[in-house]
Amino acid sequence: MKRPSALFRRAPCLISYWDDDGNLIFENYATGSRFNADPLTAHILHIFDRWRSPEELASRLVEFSPASLRIAVGVLERHGLLQRSTASEDSRTRAMIAWAPWNPAAGFFHASTKDVRFSPARIVNRQLRRKAKRSPLPARFKRIANARRLRLPAADYTSAFPEVLLARRTWRPFSRRPLDVADLSRLLALTWGVQGAIELRGQGKLLLKTSPSGGARHPIEVYVLARAVKGMPRGLYHYAPDRHELELVRGGASSRQIVRYVPTQTYYGSAAALMLMTAVFARTQWKYQFARAYRVVLAEAGHLCQTFCLTATWLGLAPFCTMALADSRIERDLGIDGVSESVLYAAGVGTRPGH
Repeated sequence: MKRPSALFRRAPCLISYWDDDGNLIFENYATGSRFNADPLTAHILHIFDRWRSPEELASRLVEFSPASLRIAVGVLERHGLLQRSTASEDSRTRAMIAWAPWNPAAGFFHASTKDVRFSPARIVNRQLRRKAKRSPLPARFKRIANARRLRLPAADYTSAFPEVLLARRTWRPFSRRPLDVADLSRLLALTWGVQGAIELRGQGKLLLKTSPSGGARHPIEVYVLARAVKGMPRGLYHYAPDRHELELVRGGASSRQIVRYVPTQTYYGSAAALMLMTAVFARTQWKYQFARAYRVVLAEAGHLCQTFCLTATWLGLAPFCTMALADSRIERDLGIDGVSESVLYAAGVGTRPGH
């Protein structure tokens, strides 16, 4: 008895565009696969809007031989543009389908900005010096032509809070002294810890923290890579903000691990601890079902990072932050899929050097 042919359907997370060389690119932004193809590919994908066999494709494209169309179907499947009915669905695809109200705009942006290849600073600086010669830097300030001007009184900086703001810097050198666990505790509590809650009818408790969150959804989680924290073992931990506890994800932490997480930035390797901020997108997607809400999640990571840096400065520590991340490496170590929960931002801290 002849076994029935496998059926095929176009992948649900596809986008197409032309690159600078005029090539038509088809991309599966859930899996990251990208394929340069003829415009006929779009017509084939259109036919596979539901589960169909290669024979059905051949009945619609009679100008091509069935054998050539079977080959085309195989190629499109290998490149992630078609799904086979007998194959298990990719977990990243399942997770990205849950983004439906945000896609394709937010899903494509999320996927296409991950795992960037970073160049060493010396190469980047050389490239920028060359660029500055042929393309001047943009103006540093904006001026409104012919506008009336009002001179403001001098700002008063003589209080504790302005002193902390003015002292905030991104540090690269750190001393060998470990960070005290009590300082780590205050950093976590004041930045990510739950400070209270209010009851909202129909939505339950809304959490209150020291940084704002759209709809009080608080999608940002934080993990701590503790390399040199006095009073606790080295390891990668998850911070539980409601209980003010650390949950061990995996043991061990090293300078090399920090540098692997923040590529080319070897100067951060001697930091005492690295904070890895992730987003659980479903929290924000539940309330805001439009792609613009992705901006809200990114802004919230920024709010939290600045709170962290200011708190560390107030404690007399040496904070830093970076978005140069080895996304997939970090996500594998955290045990997250990179779609339903994904790393967005990193901040770290050490003790200040003597000089």
